[in-house]
Parts: sequence; structure tokens; C-alpha cells
Amino acid sequence: MDGRPVSKWAVRLLEDSSRQVVEAAGFDTTQIDLWLFHQANIRILDAACDALRIDRSKVVTHLDRYGNTSAGSVPIALDESLRAGRFKRGDSLLMCGFGGGLSWGTALMRW
Repeated sequence: MDGRPVSKWAVRLLEDSSRQVVEAAGFDTTQIDLWLFHQANIRILDAACDALRIDRSKVVTHLDRYGNTSAGSVPIALDESLRAGRFKRGDSLLMCGFGGGLSWGTALMRW
């Protein structure tokens, strides 16, 4: 894979997909309590946060401990965040993952 175009695609995907899901639910980005993104690399996460204008403290990051965990990224982020008490009943969580074959999925849920 050609790294630079794939990275740009990933940033656009995180931004566009997240915005579409948030708007379809009648929310705006300020109403999301925790963002759980695929952990491909920190530059993608930083660029997506900038594009979405979201506070980095609301974005789960575990790249520093595990690296790119592929399909496990979002479930690991959810599990670690739950165990750490980063969200509570009624909070809004947005999860977005991408991977093999340039497939992706995004979901917004109230815990």
C-alpha cells in the first residue's frame, strides 16, 4: 500500500464518517463524551482530531503501549476506557475503525 494516500484516506474517513454518524443521530461533535478510533498511527489520530475540532482529552489513545492493534483497536480502547472509568452510564461514545481492503465502520452509542 502507498502510505501517504492511505493515511490521507484514513483521516478523511475518520472525519467524514464520524460527522455523518453524529449528524444522523441529531448530535454535534461537542456532545460526544469519548472518541474511540482505530489506532493506526498517532499522526492520523492527531489530524482527525484537528479536522473534527475535538479535544484530545476525549480521544482514547493506546498506540504508545501496543502499537497498531488492527481490528482490536476499538475493542481494546473500549475495554481500557471502561476499566479506567473514562465514561459512565448515559455517555455518548463514538467508535470508528478501518482496515483490510479499506473497509470501515462507525457507530455512535449511548452507554
